[in-house]
Amino acid sequence: MRNLASLLLLFLVLLAAGPLQAAPRRDFANQYQPRRTVEVDTRREGDSLRVYLRFPNRIAQRRRVPLRVMGWIDFDARRPLWQDTVRGAARRLRPDGDVDRLSFALPISRLVSGHALSVAFGDAEDAMGGDAAWLRLTPENLNRSFIFIDSLSRPLMRRYVRAREVFGVDAYAPGQTLNAYRYPLSSLAAAPPMATSNTLGQQPRTLGLQDSARFNADQLLRLPAGLYLLRLGNRGPSQGLLVEENRFPQLTSADELIAPLIYVSTSEERQKLFDAPDPKKAVDYFWLGVASDDQDKARQLIRQFYGRVVVANTIFSAHKAGWLTDRGMLYQILGAPETVYRSGNEERWVYRGYQSLNTIFVFRAKPSIFAPDNYELVRRPEHEFLWYAAVELWRKGLIAQPGR
Repeated sequence: MRNLASLLLLFLVLLAAGPLQAAPRRDFANQYQPRRTVEVDTRREGDSLRVYLRFPNRIAQRRRVPLRVMGWIDFDARRPLWQDTVRGAARRLRPDGDVDRLSFALPISRLVSGHALSVAFGDAEDAMGGDAAWLRLTPENLNRSFIFIDSLSRPLMRRYVRAREVFGVDAYAPGQTLNAYRYPLSSLAAAPPMATSNTLGQQPRTLGLQDSARFNADQLLRLPAGLYLLRLGNRGPSQGLLVEENRFPQLTSADELIAPLIYVSTSEERQKLFDAPDPKKAVDYFWLGVASDDQDKARQLIRQFYGRVVVANTIFSAHKAGWLTDRGMLYQILGAPETVYRSGNEERWVYRGYQSLNTIFVFRAKPSIFAPDNYELVRRPEHEFLWYAAVELWRKGLIAQPGR
């Protein structure tokens, strides 16, 4: 009876305290906000891994607190496997315009492929949150002994350059040969989120090599447009690089402005734009028609639509331009996700209250040698209503906004 009375008392106490609350899941939505994302890259240096960070908006300079590093078994783990602080991190900060740069080394013995790292200035909660710099540890970034740099020898922190843009490869061991293999660029846009396997059609399994060249790893390069695989030596580490024309990720030519309209227009409409005597002016008239001849609204629509294309290019470009990818497609039409969850090899994008609906889009990792961080959308018939509703908002001159 005494045990029963004790259990009853415990139950009443818990009931009075309210329902038990599970720990909130980690939200990675800010990883897809360019002005908030801390960019990260790595280079293998003997028995260490050098981690390069670029902080936006000079936020690192404003936070004179320890730089914390944590190792996790996965993105959704509740407790880190280990944690540490980087000594003298504030002294290593290098201001560069409106960003701060910093690098530090970790012993490779502490790092396991498949695990994750988080890095942040602040207390432990900052390094545990989704706003920290997060990195999935893969064989590629654990073993790659070079990084891309710009013409001033600063880490490039991206996997794309513009055609004939000057850049270089900074290898840990000097005097090596760099082999460059060029493949054709892809212009295949992502299929709608409700497309079936029959609609998707057969995707090419291999890419045809167009040409190759050999350079010294320490020389500055200018490459023509293409998708490249850059490899140190014949069997050394490699990394993919997208080389695009014009002012990528910006859009400047008529073709670049017309192509992303594939998600909100018919093929006949786009063909008329391509065939127009002045395609750029025809694009302006297209948006003016959408805005019912309201010039202010047309300008707003153009800024919003192509602004999202540029963001998608900035964040998701790897094996092809970011707006062509599955995540780039959703970002362009629906905007930034309100919440992003990561678990194992999945990402879940949550839009709450969008068109009076709560919708979750599931992406599954499909890495490749060109795009180790690539994710593909799990397409489902139930996405059809929301997709067409969002497209219709664009077609009526209303900017589709997420619930955030």
